[in-house]
Amino acid sequence: MNPRTVLFLAALLAPLSGCDKISGWFAGKPAIAFAPYGDAYASKPDFAQVEYEYPIPLKELTKVTPQYLASLNQEELDQIYARLGSGPIPDGPFDGEIVFPRGSSGKLRAAEIVGGLKGLGVNFKGRMLETAGEALWKGKVFYRDQKILRNRIQDLAVLRPVIGPGDIPKIDVDGKDAWLLFPAKLYCGQSLIDSRRESIIIDYAFTDELPGYRERPDFLAGRRGLRVRDEIRMVRPGLYLGRAYMDHAFILNFVLSNKKLDQAGRTEFETGQVKDECWSGTQKRIVAAR
Repeated sequence: MNPRTVLFLAALLAPLSGCDKISGWFAGKPAIAFAPYGDAYASKPDFAQVEYEYPIPLKELTKVTPQYLASLNQEELDQIYARLGSGPIPDGPFDGEIVFPRGSSGKLRAAEIVGGLKGLGVNFKGRMLETAGEALWKGKVFYRDQKILRNRIQDLAVLRPVIGPGDIPKIDVDGKDAWLLFPAKLYCGQSLIDSRRESIIIDYAFTDELPGYRERPDFLAGRRGLRVRDEIRMVRPGLYLGRAYMDHAFILNFVLSNKKLDQAGRTEFETGQVKDECWSGTQKRIVAAR
């Protein structure tokens, strides 16, 4: 298999449509506090205690941008994610970007993980994924009623060796032509980092059972390929923070966004009217009043 074909992984994990489109919607840097922690795993705080001592006001979540999230380190990103609820399962097209935490080199763990997956014949460096999203992927499209997600692909050239000959028809997505590939199931399920409450799961394990499945290239994301599984929680309507896994190993953070939904749902969100669709757990989520 041509190593370039696996660059599609970035598209499955987080769309890179550019920072300018989804930044600066709301003014001001969010005032979000974090629990103290050290480098050792044993020094990491309990998420329930973080939420109890450092609840996040809803008005501060309206100020969160991908740039702000990229200014945090991984522990701080984890603490934010743990203080979020699932929100409603999204519907329609979303753009987004990979979030490389502060202090990271920008290199991904994908090469390490893929190296342990037998039968793929894949050999590439994680740094090659840094720019792959811009070449391949324009975002994700949620079909809420069907509980299905599909990925909007911009360029098939890199995937052509795996797809083989023949045309794949484009369709209109949010006024733009796109190829919709790599379907996934949508459901509420247990978070791999915070089991106190459910997250929205984007699961590629049984992609071959979904309508419109194409063996090539869709198998690459499924249980016979890279075994991709994402989970997301709502920052606010139209903006979701996600975590991507391959074969149950954490790979990266990402953001999914829909500017129109974000702007339209702000008032309802700030007044606490937006509810979680997934199980919120036995420990009630604490949200600061101001």
